Amino acid sequence: MKTPLIGLAMFSLLATPLAAAAPSYVSEAPIAYMTDLSSGAVLFSRDADKQIPPASMAKMMTAYVAFDLIKKGELKLDQKISVSPDTWRKWNNQGSSMFLAVGSQVTVADLLDGIVTLSGNDACVVLAEGIAGSEEAFVDMMNKKAKEIGLANSRFGNSNGWPDEGVTQVTARDLAQLATATIRNHPKLYKRFYSKGSFTWNGITQPNRDPLLGKVDGADGLKTGHTEEAGYGFTGSAEQNGRRLVMVVAGLDSYNGRVNESVRFMNWGFRSWKSVPLFTKGKTVDTAPVQLGSKRELALIAPRDLALTLPRTADTDKVTLKVVYQGPLKAPIAKGQQVATLVVSAPDMDRQVMPLVAAEAVEEAGLFGRLWAGILSFFGA
Repeated sequence: MKTPLIGLAMFSLLATPLAAAAPSYVSEAPIAYMTDLSSGAVLFSRDADKQIPPASMAKMMTAYVAFDLIKKGELKLDQKISVSPDTWRKWNNQGSSMFLAVGSQVTVADLLDGIVTLSGNDACVVLAEGIAGSEEAFVDMMNKKAKEIGLANSRFGNSNGWPDEGVTQVTARDLAQLATATIRNHPKLYKRFYSKGSFTWNGITQPNRDPLLGKVDGADGLKTGHTEEAGYGFTGSAEQNGRRLVMVVAGLDSYNGRVNESVRFMNWGFRSWKSVPLFTKGKTVDTAPVQLGSKRELALIAPRDLALTLPRTADTDKVTLKVVYQGPLKAPIAKGQQVATLVVSAPDMDRQVMPLVAAEAVEEAGLFGRLWAGILSFFGA
């Protein structure tokens, strides 16, 4: 496969996942979005970039910040946090609740169960205060982390999604990106906290409101939301035969409407589309030249299993692949660093774009190496 060398502007354009031409679907939700994580293909999009209040779907961001701190070793699951009297007075029985007791000591793990499974507004604020000292300081962490993981059109004004006069706003695309980051960056914590059917605290057992659990094979998250302002919404994910979809619906007018549409939407994603395997994790896709490095050539590998998403009835004979990067690559390069993209094209489909990473680290060449590279370049080698 011949690798094209292109400029940064085109690289940036091609690195953005593009919407695929979807099989017909009539959504009951005013806002709906679905993406296939194996390919980056967008299977359905309706008003996906419209800013909306997320209600309790904002709690995914609170959980993500905590997951990040746990991964870094800065927060422990068995660490205990006190429920302050002020926080208890404000949030006891205010909307969805974990029913925390004033003055009690609660572990981070229990608070995360209270947030993810029970959607506890009180649990969010207690965790936020325990991590950052105040909810306001924690919200700053949320917004900083949101930018880091690519939530381009979202901002958070509190830790639990409670109505705040329009300060907290998200988009369906950003919610899907948040779900994707959670699943990819924190797989063990995602598995531990996001698929529980119920949780018991203070002698009270409450069910998980996730409308997909027990209704769609492979469903394992994420978060519902509801306020009068936002309507009924849900960000969900399921995995079947190694293929994972992430979906968002928002603005529905009833609890049952959310359940029915979420199940129907996710089933459509699996039944109407197919996944065509391309490269397994760690497989070399291509090589690229390196400029002034300890190696002159670098293998580009798949960071995860990569697949093409196509309509179930589509022909796979006319699929073309192209590796795109800004080249030659410049040392130093870290092992696992994304340095290229795989662009997949098929008839009547928009391009699907997937990351390729460095198979190994490449250090900068020393003085002799740079001189030798200059000599080779002079002679066209």
